[in-house]
Amino acid sequence: MLQVHIPSFSYQEKIILQNLTFTLDEGQQLAIIGESGCGKSTLLKLIYGLYDCDKGNLSWKSEPILGPKFHLIPGMPFMKYLAQDFDLMPFITVGENVGKFLSNFYPKEKQNRIDELLNLVEMSEFKHVKAKFLSGGQMQRVALARVLAQEPEVLLLDEPFSHIDNFRKNKLRRKIFQYLKEKQITTLVASHDINDVLSFSDEVIVLKDTTILEKATPFELYNHPKYPYTAALFGEVNEIEINGKMQSIYPNQLQIVEKSDIQVEVVSSYFKGKYYLIEAKFENQFVFFESENNLVEKSTIYLTLREK
Repeated sequence: MLQVHIPSFSYQEKIILQNLTFTLDEGQQLAIIGESGCGKSTLLKLIYGLYDCDKGNLSWKSEPILGPKFHLIPGMPFMKYLAQDFDLMPFITVGENVGKFLSNFYPKEKQNRIDELLNLVEMSEFKHVKAKFLSGGQMQRVALARVLAQEPEVLLLDEPFSHIDNFRKNKLRRKIFQYLKEKQITTLVASHDINDVLSFSDEVIVLKDTTILEKATPFELYNHPKYPYTAALFGEVNEIEINGKMQSIYPNQLQIVEKSDIQVEVVSSYFKGKYYLIEAKFENQFVFFESENNLVEKSTIYLTLREK
């Protein structure tokens, strides 16, 4: 089990994280979400041991996680951390980058492992290409393969698919998270992409103002957020008073009806493929809802909450 207890962590007197406590069971996948600058990357670096946690304690299977004060080379041997800068060596090949930390005592097994991982991230054809010639998305895929090479017990991923093209990202995301589950690798993912969060995480932590705002399953956070901030992290959200109570309502939870108490005036219409996202004015605020058809600007529409 991973145990994290951080009463306070600061950079030059500025508090970055505080009152932060949670645990994560072996083989589980945890997503960490929140606006830019909320401390997601800092938290991963603390867990990996790149920073000293002077106030508090962190451990994996009861073994303390210690920082640079205690290790000549920062980082814990049973963990791997994929940062946003990838940290590849530009003048060696893709295959050499992936196999950099694999033993040379068994060369055949090493090459088989490299080939397996390059196939996983769909980079087999670039095995003998130097890293400096790759695009950003290709580098990120190689970096993913490299952190998986030694099958760490704990894997820390910071925006792991941010540079990868959408047409490839969805398939790759499924393959990577399925692989992690099969190998029972405990995983923490810091991400802005709700697809990383909703489909693949066992639990989600929401960071705001240096601390944990909420912690729950993706289903619970999406369907029953305690705060508008949490709901907004999953996309457009409306704050509408219904039956005297303010509620966070997603666009797909509203539907058009012939008559209701929610009368809106259409402002803009945005084509989204299967539907149009409609921006409309309701009293002194703007609301968003989905429509199968394009709606005329300034037309009057009535909305109600969809039945669950």
